Amino acid sequence: MKSVSGRLSYFSNPAADASLVFSEQMQGVTNLKKSREAISEITQWPGYKPTPLYLLNNLARDIGVDKIYYKDESQRFHLKSFKALGGAYAVARQLQLKVEELTGTTITVKDLHDRKFDNIVSQIVISCATDGNHGCSVSWGCQMFGCQCIIYVHRDVSAGRQQTMEDLGVQVIRITGNYDDSVKLADRDAKEHGRIIVSDTSYAGYMEIPKDVALGYTVLLSESIEQIADEIPTHVFIQAGVGGLAAAVCAYFWELWGEQRPRFIIVEPVLANCLQESARAGKPTVVEGDLETLMAGLACGEISELAWQILATGANDFLTINEEAVPLTMQLLADDYDIEAGESAVAGLAALITACNDTEMKNSLGLDENSRVYILGTEGATDPVVYDRLVNA
Repeated sequence: MKSVSGRLSYFSNPAADASLVFSEQMQGVTNLKKSREAISEITQWPGYKPTPLYLLNNLARDIGVDKIYYKDESQRFHLKSFKALGGAYAVARQLQLKVEELTGTTITVKDLHDRKFDNIVSQIVISCATDGNHGCSVSWGCQMFGCQCIIYVHRDVSAGRQQTMEDLGVQVIRITGNYDDSVKLADRDAKEHGRIIVSDTSYAGYMEIPKDVALGYTVLLSESIEQIADEIPTHVFIQAGVGGLAAAVCAYFWELWGEQRPRFIIVEPVLANCLQESARAGKPTVVEGDLETLMAGLACGEISELAWQILATGANDFLTINEEAVPLTMQLLADDYDIEAGESAVAGLAALITACNDTEMKNSLGLDENSRVYILGTEGATDPVVYDRLVNA
């Protein structure tokens, strides 16, 4: 096994409360009833199939835990990312609502697929800011349903990811600022030009559409529950950018398993740790600066307000992982398991391995020979050039 070494910055959340009952009053990111509706819809899309969940048995033995479940989203549709589920689903929901508003007629997503309202849909412009994968999902949804699309990317989004979006027929606008700057510009331009923002982050005055994005993600969680059968993981290591995915996973497991839910551990890059800093402060806190990291999809300095409502009490621990561990973990998965994992996919696994190589950290996180750890491999080689450079370094 390739040696993965890393450094962790650790913060245990004093506000975490396993006894809290998940409720609508928390303005949760998702709930099981609405999740079932999203799952029913997305599983009927062309090309849908469940992505695999692997047991990394040799690695589990080597680091001293019982099991590691690895959900591999590198095979999600043709976009190679869990994001394919969220952005495209939220696009469909917004188009439904707009057509219903203009016609007074309730329509289905099948009506959109069948292009029954093309005269209306073709005039609608969807927009968002992205690190790459969410923008690809929104672009794909717009292509699938026939509306227009404008995507904003920041200076650190790779040329390959920009090209993927352009190949889906959308307009891409690149700015010189960081991710948070692109979010603000996309929002401002949308208000000026009458576009619909479909974002995976939430902020003051923009809270509802990200809930539909999160509902799309629950497809992979429903699949995971079936794949692990009757076993409940003891730990979840989940990487986070603005926190949308982490909150969706936390909320879903929280509502499903209650006090039996796993210990929930957030992992972020060292220079883009807005969730960890928010937990330290006890309130949403912005991380300033370049947010530079190999983990391009996690380069976010400002937490989603919706995500914070869940993670403030639902997340037990906050870790940061250093950059050097990223290519090593990608190489480990490629060499030992033939799993394609992009640079943003491996933060959770890198943190788990690093923690288990540190006795004090391992004990702090309650990891031992009985631990069953759920890892979400969020993407594959969404930029093949970047992937090859890191895996073959």
